[in-house]
Amino acid sequence: MKILLAAVNAKYIHSNLAVYSLKAYAEDPAVEIGEYTINQQKDDILMDIYKRKPDILCLSCYIWNLDYIEEIVLEIGKLRPDMPIWLGGPEVSYDAQDVLRRLPCVKGVMKGEGEKTFKEICRIYRNEFEKKKENVDNSWKKSESVDNQLKNVIGITFRTEENEIIDKPWRPIMDLSEVPFVYDHIEDFEHKIIYYETSRGCPFSCSYCLSSVDKRLRFRDIELVKKELQFFLDHNVPQVKFVDRTFNCKHDHSIAIWKYIMEHDNGITNFHFEIAADILNEEELELLEQMRPGLVQLEIGVQSTNPKTIKEIHRVMDFEKVSRIVRRIQERGNVHEHLDLIAGLPYEDVESFAHSFDDVYALKPEQLQLGFLKVLKGSFMQEHQKEYGIVHKAHPPYEVLYTKWISYEDVLRLKGVEEMVEVYYNSRQFTNTMEELEKEYDSAFDMYDRLAAYYEENDYNSVQHKRSARYEILLNYVRKYHKEKEDLFREVLTYDYYLRENAKSRPAFAGEYPVTKDAARAFYETEEETHEYLPDYGKYDRNQMRKMTHLEYFKLTDTYILFDYQNRNPLNQEARVCKIEKIKL
Repeated sequence: MKILLAAVNAKYIHSNLAVYSLKAYAEDPAVEIGEYTINQQKDDILMDIYKRKPDILCLSCYIWNLDYIEEIVLEIGKLRPDMPIWLGGPEVSYDAQDVLRRLPCVKGVMKGEGEKTFKEICRIYRNEFEKKKENVDNSWKKSESVDNQLKNVIGITFRTEENEIIDKPWRPIMDLSEVPFVYDHIEDFEHKIIYYETSRGCPFSCSYCLSSVDKRLRFRDIELVKKELQFFLDHNVPQVKFVDRTFNCKHDHSIAIWKYIMEHDNGITNFHFEIAADILNEEELELLEQMRPGLVQLEIGVQSTNPKTIKEIHRVMDFEKVSRIVRRIQERGNVHEHLDLIAGLPYEDVESFAHSFDDVYALKPEQLQLGFLKVLKGSFMQEHQKEYGIVHKAHPPYEVLYTKWISYEDVLRLKGVEEMVEVYYNSRQFTNTMEELEKEYDSAFDMYDRLAAYYEENDYNSVQHKRSARYEILLNYVRKYHKEKEDLFREVLTYDYYLRENAKSRPAFAGEYPVTKDAARAFYETEEETHEYLPDYGKYDRNQMRKMTHLEYFKLTDTYILFDYQNRNPLNQEARVCKIEKIKL
């Protein structure tokens, strides 16, 4: 017998922790895993599933893959009408009966936490398989015994052979420490993001989030966690992404983990945590201040700074405290901070959102993510969408189209701002340029809004741009609206360009190379002798040093800058820069 656990991930670098946990807990040699991505052709996935010849097919359903999976399920159901198909995951758990009515080829849905449920289903089908070994007709469709056994399983909704839908109660929560560690064969996850959980549930009640539905917060045994963290450290895993919904909601738990990774730091592994910044205590803050640059990165959900919005979505957040803590963490320059905003929330119109944007942008996190409200099944927001006048897309990810407070035109406008933030802020390729451009505007939101309008006017959004082209577009924007500052912005753009990239050829926007051959030769000849600016380059000659660095002259400040690409900032990968006092010719 073969049971195929299939996961359709958003990207190749993602791995699906859920299916690996189900397989590990089931301890059934018949279980195989098949991982795919939504970027693959559906026919290719369909063919692969068919060629594997599973007896049972189970698929993990999320907001990003449900439509994709439903299409595959409908087709595989035609090819293998004899094969029971089971679905699981948050995107089918809260409307399981509707899912079965919509997909007649699906046998059942595993609701919520699935480890114990999946193990029981494996046991039932294995028992039947053993009984049928001597039977010529091995079709599951002929077995009433399976249905009788399924009636005793909680945590599922399934259809009988008579097409009756039976909805069983949800399963009580399990001890999280019972879930096996799934990464023993870490070589199978090469080039993949490692996802890891030490808690399930969330103490907060944010109305847009499914985590708030599960108030049954529980934690993995801390000694077990330390052992597993050491495994990641011993194997030099590049990044471990914690999926705990609010990692620091239990202080002794978060402190123990942060102490452990700091004391056992291998100098390589990065750990990502989603936290609530305003509940960080002094001990946690002091720990963060001691971390190696690049050891941890923090994702902090702000969502809105409108007090009425925060109250309405049942969120507990003191933005003034968040601001103080974010700035305090930034003072050490050792922790990457990622802050989130959500557009489309109740009582948030464009003016209010712009204010929220400016509040968060002023904190200057490494990443600022603009998301749009997704009305998730089972959430409080879904139950009250009529009250808020929320109209959303009919298909996943159920993104908001308009509300009482924002029109669809407003949503499109904010989409433009989102794109500009991704290109010119989150890329970290235009840091100094955008800081200079901010001086020309009353608000950061206005700056990105106008830049988005410029892209729209020139139809730039319909074209895939090279990196250097983004610089050229920004310079053209300056020429149009801030002509008197063109020379300044050309130099700042050039600075930003070489801060990140040791370019083989000079980009057109930067103009002619301003460093004379004599000046460059004199600098590297002197540096070969003295290593005044490149003390780590003792084993390299002048030609090698020249290839590994870039020397630029900035006319407006009459300054030579040396960009050192062998020594980069671990948080943003910017080259080390040195101001050259004088070049002796």
